[in-house]
Amino acid sequence: MDGTGYVTTVFTAGANGSYVSQLIARPVGTNIATVLRVFINNGSTNATQANNCLYTEITLPASTANAAGALQGISIPLNFALPAGYKINVTLGTAVATGYRVMCQGGDY
Repeated sequence: MDGTGYVTTVFTAGANGSYVSQLIARPVGTNIATVLRVFINNGSTNATQANNCLYTEITLPASTANAAGALQGISIPLNFALPAGYKINVTLGTAVATGYRVMCQGGDY
């Protein structure tokens, strides 16, 4: 829970920094409920706790794959500038069956 375990980088700021508006977490299929933790990393190894800061966490509800209905994505507002080389890393609290896709909306300066 400190950003040093298994994480996935979903965004890396460009050479002049970046602005990020939101993350969208979308279930791939049937999953149990879990938590998505969002970390800001200073661009160095995430294996060092001091390089990571827990920004927010959000509960992802259980999902059931359904051919006749949409699986709802969860929006996580960010709305901040990210310094050059900094990363946004995410991790799930528990193992899930089919997983989630996490997309970051934003862009480089």
